[in-house]
Amino acid sequence: MTGFERGSVAARRLLAPMLSAVLLAGCVVGPDYQMPILPMPANWSSQKPTKSAQPAQLSRWWQRLRDPMLNTLVDEAVAGNLDVATAKAKIREARASYRQSVGTLLPSVDGSGSVTRNKSAVATSGSSGIYSEYQAGFDASWELDLFGANHRGVEAARYGLDASQEELRSTLLTLVGDVASYYAQARGYQARIALARRSAASQRQTAELTRTMAQAGTATAADVAKAMGQASSTEAAVPTLEASFAEAVHRLSVLTGRPPAALSERLKRGASIPTPRLPMPTGIPADILLSRPDVRMAERQYARYTAKIGQAEAARYPSVSLTGDISTAALKLGDLGKNSSIGWSFGPTLSVPVFNAGQLQAAVEVAKAQRDQYFIAYRSSVLTALEDVENALVLLSQERIRIGKLATSAKSYGEAARLEGTLYKAGETSLLDVLDAQRSLYSAEDTLLQSRVLLATNYIALNKALGGGWDGTVDSAKPEIVDVKTGPRLASKLAAQ
Repeated sequence: MTGFERGSVAARRLLAPMLSAVLLAGCVVGPDYQMPILPMPANWSSQKPTKSAQPAQLSRWWQRLRDPMLNTLVDEAVAGNLDVATAKAKIREARASYRQSVGTLLPSVDGSGSVTRNKSAVATSGSSGIYSEYQAGFDASWELDLFGANHRGVEAARYGLDASQEELRSTLLTLVGDVASYYAQARGYQARIALARRSAASQRQTAELTRTMAQAGTATAADVAKAMGQASSTEAAVPTLEASFAEAVHRLSVLTGRPPAALSERLKRGASIPTPRLPMPTGIPADILLSRPDVRMAERQYARYTAKIGQAEAARYPSVSLTGDISTAALKLGDLGKNSSIGWSFGPTLSVPVFNAGQLQAAVEVAKAQRDQYFIAYRSSVLTALEDVENALVLLSQERIRIGKLATSAKSYGEAARLEGTLYKAGETSLLDVLDAQRSLYSAEDTLLQSRVLLATNYIALNKALGGGWDGTVDSAKPEIVDVKTGPRLASKLAAQ
């Protein structure tokens, strides 16, 4: 039998008991995770109970605001936002960690080789010999994982990967909501700027009429000053509104991953305030357990730390590892597989915790306390989600009522301002009555515009609270930085760069 054949037989003897030990690796310790069942209300408190509530329509909900520019900005934000890029990198990290954990379940094999130049001498004869020795071999090791420490590690890593994916969904939900909110605010500021300029122009016309009447002796210089003062006061609101509009545009630009002024030209031209289609179905409270990504992420973290208890518990039990090696040595490189000496070894290693001053038990208690914290965090996320929806429902419904009243108020003040203007031209009313009517009209119309913005933002908040986010494809596998020339190269070139 050649050296190579003897090595093959030895390798089979080495691997056979290792493979048969797979049957022993099915035991785990620690609690098995179970999805918690939390009490949930049957209906939202602000809505009448119904037997069959329609589920919320959360897919691309922002398109129901009927604004093409908003739809474009959302797409651009998903593609370029830096928080989304960070969340995608965390997914890649979690995937790599999961693969690392899976690797602990399998044997590891390392190969080695060496060549040495040797000299030997005999003291009595003074003779010496110089020769080369070639060696090659393989080392193998495998932790049997009798009590499931590595299996629990894989389980925890899988839950961690799930949590990172939910974190990406949560980031996208926040991003889409923020883009829609800032866009609605920007359009609201534009509408309020235009209103302030129109109102100031109308008030200046009144001032000019008063100046003409003063020249005719039917008004005083004080009347002219009052009329001019009110026009200037209305115009004074424009710079503040312009600054707020610029801030909203800057935020939108950064949300899309661009410099702050990148969208200034595109949004310079005014457009109407987005108006949602109402009412909208909201489903039942239990739906948020599946639709809210922050709730799902908290549940996955709770599951992850439940698995970590098993890891800590398994450390209190004995561990067994199988190790072995096979090596061959020869004086000629070509003899390694034929006329060479073959050596091999194989054996189990048993490690039993004897005394550790309670450290392992304390580690289990730490893991359990961490599990409890994440369970409480999960319950808290559910309550927060319910609160968000309830608040958004109340705000949206009350704002709908308020906007109807404000529209009626603005219409009445508009009629009053027109009548007062007509009477003033005819000399049948005082300037103070005209100025008061104009001031009331401007205030009512400005408040109505703010209410329209609030209606849109409350609609956005409700969709966010229900879990409406980006449901399209997001490629998280592509890295942000593609490294080149990562292989071996001369250090001198590296230092020169």
